[in-house]
Amino acid sequence: MIKLDDRDLKILKTLQTEGRITKAALAERIALSPTPCWERLKRLEAEGIIEGYGARIALGSFGPLSVFFMQAELESHKAEDFRIFEDAVQNYDDVVECWAVGGGIDYFLKITSPDVDSYQRLIDQMLNSNIGLRRYYTYVVTKPVKISPFPPVPVPK
Repeated sequence: MIKLDDRDLKILKTLQTEGRITKAALAERIALSPTPCWERLKRLEAEGIIEGYGARIALGSFGPLSVFFMQAELESHKAEDFRIFEDAVQNYDDVVECWAVGGGIDYFLKITSPDVDSYQRLIDQMLNSNIGLRRYYTYVVTKPVKISPFPPVPVPK
């Protein structure tokens, strides 16, 4: 595990909220000259702490969009069954996030779809595709309340 100091954490926090910031502005923001700041940034990328850069897109601007959270329970709990399900969800474009969890439910999925009918067709397809889905529970998102990046882990003192 790589050790991060306060400046590394400032770099990460700044990039999470201002991904398009220039390298010079980033260096100024964290009170470093450009070359050491650039070296830190490259190290964070090389270590895999920064996995990539992207943009938040207002998907609703392309047309109607609904967001659903789904709890999924599998038929069987053998390692192979989990692998089959996890491999299968990679092929569903509407499944934008899938999290394996403990505590009675096997997975939480975040699914985007134009409407409830499209969502139900996806679920019917999943149920009929022999990926091991036994039971599911659906939660319709009525409005987003908070969407933010993960906070950087604080440096232990």
